Amino acid sequence: MFRPLSLFIGLRYARARNHKFFVSFITWVALAGIALGVAALIVVLSVMNGFGGELRNRLLSLTAHARVEWSAAALAGMPADEAASRSAELATRLRAIPGVAGVAPVLELTALGVHQPDMVPLQLRGIDPGAEAQVTSIAALLKQGSLADLVPGSNHVILGIALAQQLGVQSGERVMLLVPVAQPGAPPSPRLREFTVVGVIEAGLSDHDSTLALAHLDDVAALLPPTARYSTLRLRFNDALAAPALMPAVRAAARAATGQSAGADVLVRDWTEDHASYFRALRVEKTMMAVLLLLIVGVAAFNIVAMLVMVVNEKRTDIAILRTLGASPGTILRAFIAQGLVIGWLGVGVGVALGVLVARNVARIMPVLERALGFRFLDPDTYYITTVPSILERSDVIWIASLALAMTLAATIYPALRAAATAPAEALRYE
Repeated sequence: MFRPLSLFIGLRYARARNHKFFVSFITWVALAGIALGVAALIVVLSVMNGFGGELRNRLLSLTAHARVEWSAAALAGMPADEAASRSAELATRLRAIPGVAGVAPVLELTALGVHQPDMVPLQLRGIDPGAEAQVTSIAALLKQGSLADLVPGSNHVILGIALAQQLGVQSGERVMLLVPVAQPGAPPSPRLREFTVVGVIEAGLSDHDSTLALAHLDDVAALLPPTARYSTLRLRFNDALAAPALMPAVRAAARAATGQSAGADVLVRDWTEDHASYFRALRVEKTMMAVLLLLIVGVAAFNIVAMLVMVVNEKRTDIAILRTLGASPGTILRAFIAQGLVIGWLGVGVGVALGVLVARNVARIMPVLERALGFRFLDPDTYYITTVPSILERSDVIWIASLALAMTLAATIYPALRAAATAPAEALRYE
C-alpha cells in the first residue's frame, strides 16, 4: 500500500477530475495566479537589478572606487614640499594594499564657466590622464577628443555634453573659467583663466553631463595655492563591490603615512558612501515593488483557501468514512495540506521556471514587444539608457520561491483544520 496514507489521499484529491466545475476553476486560477506572481516578481527584480548595475557602472566610469582626501586644516600650515612628499608616500602605501588596482591624484574645484552671454556653474576636475585611466573609465565615455589632448600647460578642457550645450561651445572654441580661491587670513581672490575646449564627454548621468569639466592636473593646480595641489588621491579596486571590505586597510595606510596624530586630518570614503542616496533610493523602490507584487501571490493563496474549503465541504462523506475506518484527525489534516501544497508548489515551480526564462532573455523579448506594440519603451531622445537591462540573482530567486512556498503552506492550514474537525456522525447522518 502507498505510504504515507495522508500523502496518497492528498495526491488523489489533487488529481481527481470529478470536482464541481467551480472548484476546478478556482484550482486553476490559484495555480495560474501563483505562477504569474512569482514570475513577475523574478522578472521585475531582475530588471531593477539591471538598472542598478547600469547606474553603478555609469557612476564608477567617472568616479573612483575610493578617495583619500587631505583636510584643509592639515594643509593650512604645511609647506608645499612636505605636502608633496606625504602625498607621494601615501600613494605608495595605497598601491601596496592587496586588491588595489590603481591610484591617481585629482583636484576638484567649483568654478564658473563663462562664454558670452552664458555663465554656468561647473565642477572643474584636474586629472593626470595616464593615472586616471587606471582608476576610471573616462576614455570610453568620450564623444569627441581624447585624454591625450590634456597636455600640461595647454589649458585644454573637456566638457560634459550637456554643459557644452548650455555654454554654447564646441571643440576648438574657448571658454573662460573663474575659480574662487580663499586663503586663511585673506579675502577670496578669484582666478580667471581661458581654456580651449578639446572634447566632449557623455556619461549618461545628468549630474555629470551638465556640470563636469576635465583639465590636466597641472593646469588646475596652477589656479590654487601650492599645498592645495596635493589634496586628494583616488583608488580603484580589482572588485568594486569589495570596496567596503578594503576600507580598513586604506584607513590604516592613511594613518601610517600621515602619522597617528594626523590620521584624523585625512578623509577616507568609498563609492558606496559617496553615492549612498542613489542606491538607497533603488533599495526602497525594489522593496516596495517586491511587496506590491507579492500581493499577487497572496491573492492566489486566498484562492487556495477558497478551493480547499469547497473541497472539504464536497468531501465530507469521504472524510467521515475515512474516520470510521480508523483514520486519525492528523491523517485528514495532512491529506488536505498535501493537496494544497501540490497545487501551490506546482504554481511556484512553474513561476520560477517562467520568471528565470524571461529574466534571462529580456534583451531579446523587448525588441519583439516594441515591434508588436509600435513604440519604444525607452526612447533615446528621453532616456540615457535605451535598453532594458536584466541581472538575475540567485538569492532573489531563492527568497521569492521560499516566501511563495511559505504563503501557500499557510493557506492550507485553515481548510485542513476544518477537515480534521469533521464529525463522522454528523457527516453521515443524512447520507
